[in-house]
Amino acid sequence: MRKSLQVIVVLGVLAGSLLAQDRAVLMQKTPHYPELLLKMGIGGTVKLSALVAADGTVKKTKIQGGNPMLAEVACGAVSKWKFAPAAQASTEPVEMTFEAKSATVRIGNAKGSQ
Repeated sequence: MRKSLQVIVVLGVLAGSLLAQDRAVLMQKTPHYPELLLKMGIGGTVKLSALVAADGTVKKTKIQGGNPMLAEVACGAVSKWKFAPAAQASTEPVEMTFEAKSATVRIGNAKGSQ
């Protein structure tokens, strides 16, 4: 009985840690809007996910959608971010909106400072 309870507790902790995403961003780099795309008026929203190690470093980024040229710029910036440490690695969602008219980049779906 005691062994079963231990297994249930461990499974509960693991499930909770998998559901607990959106780790705080400790250091965030906003990408530079590519000059050529800005001149051409190309903008849009890029969605990606970042595989974050337990120590908070970004190990890998994966494009989920958006303009491929903007997505590469977004992935390059996110790969330099630093997240809060956690007990284990996690996958964090990131969304960046490139606004050609105002030449700005807005970052969403990530907690922390800019």
